[in-house]
Amino acid sequence: MEWGVSGEPPFRFLLTLFTLYYKVLFMTQIPDPFSQAIAKRWIPAEMVTPPRLAPDLRVGPIELRYVLLINPFYPKDAHASFGKHVLTPTLALSSFAATTPEHCRVGYWDENLLHGRPLYDPLPEVVGITVHLTFSRRAYELADWYRKRGCKVIMGGLHVLSCPDECAPHADALALGDGVQLWPKILQDVEAGRLQSRYIATYENDYCDDPSPRREILPRKNFLTTTSLIATRGCHNRCGFCYLATDGLRMPYRMRHPQQVAAEFAADKQPYAVFIDNNLGSRRDYLHQLCAALRPLNKIWSAAVTIDVTDDPSLIRHMALAGCTGVFIGFESLSDNNLADAHKKTPKTSDYARRVRIMHDYGIQVNGSFVLGFDHDRKDVFAQTADWIEENRLECATFHILTPYPATPLFRQMEEQGRILHKDWSLYDTGHAVFKPKHMSPEELEHGYAWIYQRLFSHTSIWKRRPEDWRAVPLYLAMSYLYKRSNRFWHQLIKHDLVHTVWNPLVEMTRWRHVHYRRRLAREAAPVTTSGHIVSAGV
Repeated sequence: MEWGVSGEPPFRFLLTLFTLYYKVLFMTQIPDPFSQAIAKRWIPAEMVTPPRLAPDLRVGPIELRYVLLINPFYPKDAHASFGKHVLTPTLALSSFAATTPEHCRVGYWDENLLHGRPLYDPLPEVVGITVHLTFSRRAYELADWYRKRGCKVIMGGLHVLSCPDECAPHADALALGDGVQLWPKILQDVEAGRLQSRYIATYENDYCDDPSPRREILPRKNFLTTTSLIATRGCHNRCGFCYLATDGLRMPYRMRHPQQVAAEFAADKQPYAVFIDNNLGSRRDYLHQLCAALRPLNKIWSAAVTIDVTDDPSLIRHMALAGCTGVFIGFESLSDNNLADAHKKTPKTSDYARRVRIMHDYGIQVNGSFVLGFDHDRKDVFAQTADWIEENRLECATFHILTPYPATPLFRQMEEQGRILHKDWSLYDTGHAVFKPKHMSPEELEHGYAWIYQRLFSHTSIWKRRPEDWRAVPLYLAMSYLYKRSNRFWHQLIKHDLVHTVWNPLVEMTRWRHVHYRRRLAREAAPVTTSGHIVSAGV
């Protein structure tokens, strides 16, 4: 018998041998969540402690019309992958840079890239700081340090909107709402010497009017891709635990022109893009149009959608043909009661498996997001969730402890019930229990959270969730081990500016495979009914 040019039979034989070898070495079941202690995970000090702001540091003079945009440091979770922090940069700062007047010099500094404390020689005239709940304390430290040296500090972000009175003492001005609209006016008032303490904007302008982000200010070598895109804003859900339910935040679903998004993707010259939309599939007619605009680019992308996007299988096929290789889906819970309590509009959880299969049938990987600690969760939720993820071969999963963000319906409910344990915002990171669960202790909730990450990142689980298509297995394993089990390696990649260098070949291989796959898919007249074309998403 002669082997074909594809080499499929010998490869299958080798894969069978590897499977047996793998089972002998690694196929040991992770124990029950509460049968033993969780081993402490390695994490270097610089991943949990921000750079020191020396009070006596020699600084340069203030440079007029110099604007420095800062993304503050936040502690990393040793149980999750360090890689998720450098997949793509925050879009907010590069968007503000796009609306900065041309006569201003713009600097960018992300403290999470491990390059030390932000720039200070020369000192910027204006410092823009984005503020999130979990790193608000660090944002205040940075703001106070720069203000003492004569800089004007502007704060924006969701935490500024939800807790403006807390943020106000640390800033010269607060941007409440859509910062892209406010930023030019703020800088104009700085130059004129009439800076106000608060600026307010809604999210109801024509989204197509927003300029494309200035990605040239970003350190490309530090991210898997600098092409973070946003085509829509808002979501048809208003889950009680979600930041979109924050008091004062009114974000109607808005869409940019599909050709505008495609042109932005093409202009950044990256093979892979991440859509950071809350829910790219809230308007299926729009997503069909967007896919038509993206298809000619021959690039790959991933996005967050809700599982009900599978109501229209033709849309999933269209996404695959347009280059979608992975989706982030907030399943949140496998309990219908939990989802009803959270006011999440979603299909029945009993139908989740069938819908995941639709994604897989069109070569789209699924990264499932699950929230732990709902009121109907008991101590068996961790093992049950892990079993379901493995049974349905989710290529990746992300876990969050239920966290009542301030100014959300969940926070108000928990506070009224006396279940809030404290208001140390640095621990509101979805990795700590900050409230009293109904059917377990806070310590048990944190233990289960650590255990489920340990199980899903285990050799056994990675192997169980491998693609059914043998051709996709090698790339899947490479991606899984690099992303999920290599935090020591990630630490070095981030520290030495090697993230893009190491990941780009794997991403390009994924793009090449997917281009060939969708050529085959385009020739198929009937809907795909098998899972034989799964291609790695590259994330």
